[in-house]
Amino acid sequence: MINQERLINNFLDLVKINSESGYEASIQEYLKSYFRQLHVQVTEDNAGSYEYLGANNLICTLAPYNAHDNSDKIYFTSHMDTVAPGKNIKPVISEDGYIYSDGTTVLGADDKAGIAAILELIHTLQDYDIAHGQIQFIITVGEESGLEGAKVLDSTLLDAEYGYAVDASVPVGTTVIGAPTQMKLVATIHGKKAHASTPNKGISAINIAAKAISNMHLGQIDHETTANIGRFEGGSATNVVADKVTLQAEARSHSPQKVEAQINHMKKIFEATATNYGSSATVETYQTYTGFKIDDQSKVTQVAQSSATQLNLEPQTVIAGGGSDGNIINGYGIPTVILGVGYEFIHTTEERMEIKSLTALAQQLLKITQIANQG
Repeated sequence: MINQERLINNFLDLVKINSESGYEASIQEYLKSYFRQLHVQVTEDNAGSYEYLGANNLICTLAPYNAHDNSDKIYFTSHMDTVAPGKNIKPVISEDGYIYSDGTTVLGADDKAGIAAILELIHTLQDYDIAHGQIQFIITVGEESGLEGAKVLDSTLLDAEYGYAVDASVPVGTTVIGAPTQMKLVATIHGKKAHASTPNKGISAINIAAKAISNMHLGQIDHETTANIGRFEGGSATNVVADKVTLQAEARSHSPQKVEAQINHMKKIFEATATNYGSSATVETYQTYTGFKIDDQSKVTQVAQSSATQLNLEPQTVIAGGGSDGNIINGYGIPTVILGVGYEFIHTTEERMEIKSLTALAQQLLKITQIANQG
């Protein structure tokens, strides 16, 4: 039933529209028009009023058609933004069955493959008069900048019993049923400036930061927990003892208690090391998103696995190491799992999308819709 040619053409059109995080206005207008042409009710929230977001989230509702009395209300979500470099993407269809960029940008399959599959789902339902219950399509902004669009999504506009984030870098058919909690840390070490020829007259913030890091537990802490120092800024010239250094770090874990313990460990090390060397540290910590774990036997998982089985896909369930909009929407009380999209090497200029996987994804969304209609 899936029209592969239309699906591919829509995907190619979508990736050509510039939509790096913070600059989603053009693609948002394009998608509003497209959904409305398909007679889908389109509602916007006020996400674009936040200066760090480039447009509003879209909450699009497809009314039920010949639905069973007990059909389930479901939703699918994908994000419209991409990482950089994502301007003027030139997609290339290769003879190996994959779609690539020209190598100067990302492809943007993350997550325009998800959007293309959603659009093809709607087309197919309408082309073949397929019965279905109510379906919402939540198309978010700012996912790549820290799930920021989903965090300010107007949850009062959501009307679904369960749903699916179409946004996992695992094979189509695989369902992500859990993801970690992430916390971040920003530490500023305050030293004392001096000329490099008289270092004893100063206190090197760089040295203090280095000693602190060397005393921390970082990397793979245990099977559930990781920690990383991702950014280090400071100093001005080689002949100056640096009086200020700022570091950015994160910890994530499938255990909320463990991630909090890890971030507190890092905070205390920065503060204690600075004190020991006659300086001070200002350390800010905050949670960026909450983890989730959906049971294998829950309906949202069972529907996903059943759809995969019926399509002869591998119906595996896995736990993810990173977050997605699914983390946030689970927090709104709507059980959500993450569907494998099959894109590869995302966030790099080698990113690619297999045409076979893109087609299978659209087929899975259709199968999920049909199963949900049975209630």
